Order: sequence, then structure tokens, then C-alpha cells
Amino acid sequence: MVELPDKQAAFMEWYLAVVEEAHLTDKRYPVKGANVWTPYGLKARLQLDAVLIREIEATGSEAAEFPALIPATEFSKEKEHIKGFDAQVYWVTKGGVADLDVPLVLRPTSETAIYPVFALWVRSHRDLPLNIYQIVNTFRYETKTTRPFLRVREIHFFEEHTCQADEAAATERVRSNRAAFAKMARAFALPYLAIRRPDWDKFPGAFYSIALDIPIGGARTLQIGSIHHYRENFSRPYGIRYETVDGEQRYAHQTTFGLSERLLGAIVAVHGDAKGVVFPSAIAPFQVVVIPIPASDAGDAPLAVSTDVADRLRRRGLRVRLDAGEERPGSKYYRWELAGVPLRLEVGAREAKQRSVTTADRLGRKGTVPLDRLETEVERLLAEYDDALRARAQAEFSAAFSVARSLEELPGSTTVRLIAWCGNEECGHRIETAIDGSLLGTPEDPLPFLTEPIGGCIACGEKSTARWAVAARPL
Repeated sequence: MVELPDKQAAFMEWYLAVVEEAHLTDKRYPVKGANVWTPYGLKARLQLDAVLIREIEATGSEAAEFPALIPATEFSKEKEHIKGFDAQVYWVTKGGVADLDVPLVLRPTSETAIYPVFALWVRSHRDLPLNIYQIVNTFRYETKTTRPFLRVREIHFFEEHTCQADEAAATERVRSNRAAFAKMARAFALPYLAIRRPDWDKFPGAFYSIALDIPIGGARTLQIGSIHHYRENFSRPYGIRYETVDGEQRYAHQTTFGLSERLLGAIVAVHGDAKGVVFPSAIAPFQVVVIPIPASDAGDAPLAVSTDVADRLRRRGLRVRLDAGEERPGSKYYRWELAGVPLRLEVGAREAKQRSVTTADRLGRKGTVPLDRLETEVERLLAEYDDALRARAQAEFSAAFSVARSLEELPGSTTVRLIAWCGNEECGHRIETAIDGSLLGTPEDPLPFLTEPIGGCIACGEKSTARWAVAARPL
């Protein structure tokens, strides 16, 4: 058994140990930042993707898939875009041994791959709205220290790209994306803040950017997604125009919505504990593990009952693992707790005789379920487990923030700081210098745990346009 580092005192050491010991990924592939998806980690990722697909398709978005190679001629059409990405891209300059006439970019994000095709698809108002998503790998030349799921060079990526008739329709699509993500986040038991980034930190080419951020301890935050409103900033260089009912030619307004494998890292970071991973049932590779406990006076009964229990729960649609290996029960408990399985069912001589199972969820709560109510009781226990996980995460989320009333309170922060900011860029940079981090921006929604009245900007004292903002050290 491995003793994990302390999560509070050494978060990154704890995180790396948990990811490795739970066999979620293998980072030993000989390309830095390109990690192997192990069978167990891939199961979790596929379940996570299923949630994303379910919720985005409920909004009317359809799946597509575009090539990974982008001609430099298309990539360079949006000057702001290439300015933000040219130092992070992988360039393909040869085909075999021959130099390419037009160099290719290995997809860092897909605006420049998708929008030349959108210009062919969008001709009339009848073609709008166009809401397309894809789940693909993107590639960034990450020069900082790579960390599994959180900072990698080959990124498993969900991205939606849309074309709308006008700014109002695009704004509504942003709202729809936010509502869809709220449902995703509930499934993952992840509290978060939707924060409008300041102009100097928005996505290149965006009219505005909304980041989806979570606190992960020690005044640090992790951006787990983003939603961007582009207005016509991409449709003009790519010629995405449509004919209105009145016969006029107008440029489409566009939006994007992006999420990555950071979501899996965030789930590990937020819910994990001293025993390892804690998966919400929505994405757990196995929602239930069934462990027979041999006994000399019980014969094959524990295994027979355990096999029947696993089969019944699978027929109910649950993801179940029957662990009938030769390890001692205690070793199995440790291994499956490390792996984050939400619910463990134990069957020994007593349970086999009484036609019941002993239950233990990943939060440590135990009980007994009779076999004649197995399916409904297991579903109830999983639902209660998810509710408890959300409640625990929400309490930790609320405790991660505190109010700072002056620049002098920012250095050495151990919580994410909520501050009054006037909106001026100069003041924003003064705040960033004081906290040695970033002014993340202004929350899109009221903060229910914040009851203190807002004061003047902590950098200049201006009150007339003061609003709450968030300052932290992003991971």
C-alpha cells in the first residue's frame, strides 16, 4: 500500500501520485506531454464525453469532425489569432522528404480549420443557426512543466463552433452553453465560477471570453473551460456571409465553447482525498464493485451470490466490476478506494445466508441492503452519494474564497480573493502585481456565499463603476 502525500500541504505531489497510483494515465510515453490513456483512465474519459455529448446535443448541436492539418494560408487569415498561437503550434513542413509548398499547422484549436468550410455551408438565413461540435485531439507546444490532464501537449478536446444570424442570437447561444455546462458540472459535482475575462486576457479574436474556473487550494485556480463570443471577428476574414429574408448580405456572428481533459484532472483535484480518487457516479469507470469474501464454512455461496448481484446490476444498466481475485479483502478495499469507485458491495458467509449485501460508499458511509430490493437500493445509494459529494464540494468551494479590501492584503494569500475593481486595466495590472498572479475577471453571476457590501476599487478607490472581481494564481 502506498501512502499518498498530504493534499493540503503538497497538492501537486499528491495529485501526481494519485493519478499514477490509480492508473488513470501513463506519462512514460517518449514525447513530453503526450500521455497514454490507460484502460481505466479511458473508461472515465469516455463516460465524461458521454455527459458532454448528452447535454450539448440537447441544445440542438450536432457532431462533426474536421481535419487535424490546417494550411498556413488559412491559419494566417486571422491576424489576432495567429498572434496568440504561433509560438504554441506544431508546424508540418515536409511531406515525406519533400518540402511542402504550403506549410501545415497541427490543429492547436479549430477556428481556422472549420471556418473556411462554414463559409461554404452558410449561404442563406435558412442555414442558421449552425451549431456544430467535435471531440478531437488538439496540439499545443506547451513549454511549461507538463502535468497529466492539466497541462499537456496533446489535448483531448471538446469544442463547439456556431454561426448565428446576429449579435443577439450569438448572445443567446452563449447563454445556452452556460446552461448546458451547469448541467455537466452538476453531473461531475463540480462547483465553479463563470468569469468574464478582462480585455487583455480574452481569447485572441474574441469580443469577450467567459472562463469556467474552479479553486483548487492555496489561492490557486484552474480554468476548466471557456465560452467565447466573436461577433464578426472571424466571419469577416473567412467570408462567412448569408442572405437575409430581404436579400441583404450579412456576416454571421459566431461563438465557441471549449472543454478539455482538464475536466478529468479537475474532478481528481476537487474530490480526491487521502485515499485517492473520488469519482462521481456519472463518470466512474465502475460505479459498483462487488467483492465476495471467502469463508471456510460458506463454500461457494459468497461467490455465487456476488456473481448474481453483479449480473443483476449490469442488467439494470450500471457499470459493475466483480472482483473475485485472490487478494485479501482488505487489499481489494484499498485498491478500489484508491481508484475512486463510488459504491462497494461485500458478500461474505453472513450476507449469503441472510440474502443481503453490506454496502460502503467512497465517502465512508456503510449499510446493509436486502437482495430483494437490490437494484432500487443501489440506485438510491448512488444518488445519495452524489448529493453528498456535491454538498462536500460546495462547502469546500465556498471556503476557498475571501474578501480583500486593500492591495496590502493580497501578498501571501491562501485563498482566492474577491476584490472590488473599477474595470480599469492599469488598476487590474496593479492588482496582479500585488497578488503575484492574475486578475481573472468579473463573475457573471452573483456569489451566493458573499454577503459583504462592495467597496471602492482596491487599487484606486473609485466607487462609481466598482464591481466584484476575482484575483488568484492560476495553475
